[in-house]
Amino acid sequence: MREVLLAGNWKMNKTISESIELAACLKQSISGSSKVIIFPPFTALTSVYDVIKEGKIELGAQNMYFEEYGSFTGEVSPLLLADVGVRYVILGHSERRHIFGEDDILINKKVKAALKNDLRPILCVGETLVERQEGLTENVIERQLIGGLDSIMNAAALKVIVAYEPVWAIGTGINAKPEEANSVHKFIRNLLNKNYGGNLGEEVTILYGGSINSGNIEELGRMEEIDGGLVGGASLDCRSFIEIYKKLERAKSTVAWGE
Repeated sequence: MREVLLAGNWKMNKTISESIELAACLKQSISGSSKVIIFPPFTALTSVYDVIKEGKIELGAQNMYFEEYGSFTGEVSPLLLADVGVRYVILGHSERRHIFGEDDILINKKVKAALKNDLRPILCVGETLVERQEGLTENVIERQLIGGLDSIMNAAALKVIVAYEPVWAIGTGINAKPEEANSVHKFIRNLLNKNYGGNLGEEVTILYGGSINSGNIEELGRMEEIDGGLVGGASLDCRSFIEIYKKLERAKSTVAWGE
């Protein structure tokens, strides 16, 4: 059975003191079976790890460079992240692709470096509004997914978490209809099966991201192909994130029991 996972991407928000406060609040409230990962800004990683290291919440980073060390001013390596307790890293987020110009070749190098250093990458894929309107969703997803996983063998690919984040839904308050998101998730699984053989696509965890909130997570969570969510703005408030977590747990328990 695939793991159910809820990830909170804090982006460029929260001072160290604010991050500690939010992490402590979440630690007190997370008690279910679904996995929770939080992704604070780099400046707060060590402080947040000190708060959550004895609990159920795991620590992730929002990005990294593919080299382990060297003269790369302003970058953070997988070795440095692992050293402060990071176990997950978001790679290929649309903001990295579209604001900072990261391409599939660079993202693939990062995915390989993460896996080499025992970090689990969350590989983000997703189309823009224009690409969606032009009927290019599947073309874009295939290019980003296959490019991001280029030359990665089956055993390593199983450690990758995929996040489908339609760019047109990130931070806009608009999210894909559950059936639409589920269909894209199924397309991703079929792509993985096709490229790796067997049923690898059925084993990989795939998250949905894009304006997730407490009002839509339960319906999204009931979809068979959606294994959880990558939450942005709604993860910055403890009460909001916990409500999303509880509703995701309820939705997945309903699916498991076939109700």
